[in-house]
Amino acid sequence: MALSSARKAAMAAVAVAALGGVSFFGASASEAAPGPAGHASSTPAPAPASAVVERSVSAHRQAPQVVTRVIGKGRVDGHRWSVALEFHRTLPKGYTLPTLPDGASAPGTSLLCQRMYIGGVRVDHQGGPWSDCQPVTGTNDPAPAGEMGLWGLHDKGLDGTRLMVANPEPDVAYGLITLTNGHQIKAETVTVPATYRAWAAPVPDGRTIAAVDQYDDHHHRLTHDTNWH
Repeated sequence: MALSSARKAAMAAVAVAALGGVSFFGASASEAAPGPAGHASSTPAPAPASAVVERSVSAHRQAPQVVTRVIGKGRVDGHRWSVALEFHRTLPKGYTLPTLPDGASAPGTSLLCQRMYIGGVRVDHQGGPWSDCQPVTGTNDPAPAGEMGLWGLHDKGLDGTRLMVANPEPDVAYGLITLTNGHQIKAETVTVPATYRAWAAPVPDGRTIAAVDQYDDHHHRLTHDTNWH
């Protein structure tokens, strides 16, 4: 559950993500016995070893279908917490794009999931395995940029241990949460090996947020938000 300024698409279905493996075989060559005088040998020449190596290296360099990057993790209120972005280059088997109000399917060829855990429990797990995911188009969809949410396990993230997660614009290097008691929590922006990025920080139970600020690499403040509590 969340108190969020972001749009969240409804999701359903289960998929198993697997990274493909490619075996590497070394090339071997043996010299064919010479044929009769004046005649070329009928034995085909083996492929150059360099060509075999090039094909194998190219196969190894193919991008994995699912990429996961931990955005932040630690302990708060005695519980372990973590946030990770999970990018599916293609829509997982069994996943269905959500339906728009006009009856058409939402656009998207890939899936971006925001996996959030508090005390070993995934936030929004009641909504199914894709409740924290949204469809995107390829690796460079600008739609998620600018989203920010305050997430918790109950009461729509209004109380208890909560997680502040932002999907900032490209120039945001880190976020800084200032609580009403003066304590500040800093979180660095992490990019998934595509073009999607996020930062995440825990908000302890019973604490109130005074402001959320975002800064660039030169520590210039880019945004200032006092609407979170």
